[in-house]
Amino acid sequence: MRDSDQGAAPDTGRKRINPFLTVLGLLLVLLFASLGTWQVYRLQWKLDLIARVEARVHAAPVAPPPSARWAGITPASDEYRRVQVRGNYLYDLTTPVQALTEQGSGYWLLTPLCTADGQIIIVNRGFIPAGLGERTRYAPRRAGAQACASQGAPATITGLLRISEPGGAFTRNNDPAANRWFVRDVRAIAAARGLPQAAPYFIDAAAGQNPPDSPDRPIGGLTVVNFSNTHLVYALTWYALALMVAGGWWWTVRSGAQGGARNERDD
Repeated sequence: MRDSDQGAAPDTGRKRINPFLTVLGLLLVLLFASLGTWQVYRLQWKLDLIARVEARVHAAPVAPPPSARWAGITPASDEYRRVQVRGNYLYDLTTPVQALTEQGSGYWLLTPLCTADGQIIIVNRGFIPAGLGERTRYAPRRAGAQACASQGAPATITGLLRISEPGGAFTRNNDPAANRWFVRDVRAIAAARGLPQAAPYFIDAAAGQNPPDSPDRPIGGLTVVNFSNTHLVYALTWYALALMVAGGWWWTVRSGAQGGARNERDD
């Protein structure tokens, strides 16, 4: 045996795991597992939301929220609630809002409704196809001091309460001066029509709700109540990634241990 061999440290052949990779692997496992768990909670929330909305849509109609409750109306507490209201339409203050439905492209016709107790609620009477000169026929008129004095015949409307749709990053901006409307922003429509006391929500009228004097006979009942629910897929994906990282770390450690054991046997 050479002196150099006696002084050398024994080489066990074991592969040392990089501590940085160990910590990184642990953090990734915790991160992916946490994201998966968060998606499970989101799944439960979405299922509760769907069940709540389904119950509202098929419930017996109730009176819409009175003005005393307007400040507290939220999507969680009121949207898609089935309501019924009686009043008189102000057809000359109708606002056409561009729409794309299963019937094709066209316009929603949003018309103020004066109720017996003096409230003004904007009702989406329904859809009409494009190409009928809506912006010309429904000119941007404003209400007078006695708006509800000039009104159509009484009508009873059943429909779904909807929250105002302010513009966002993916929608075009409304242009009230040009009578170009792309979202159903109730506050903006009420301001453009001179209706400061209008409710902060609107009602999507159900099918067959047009009174005899209703112009254009728009198609009602086209509200789409559909919530995407992909939280389970996301949860499984995050959990699978956590398992993959944990499996890769375990395989690396095991391979290093087996390599060291073979080297010891060979010695």
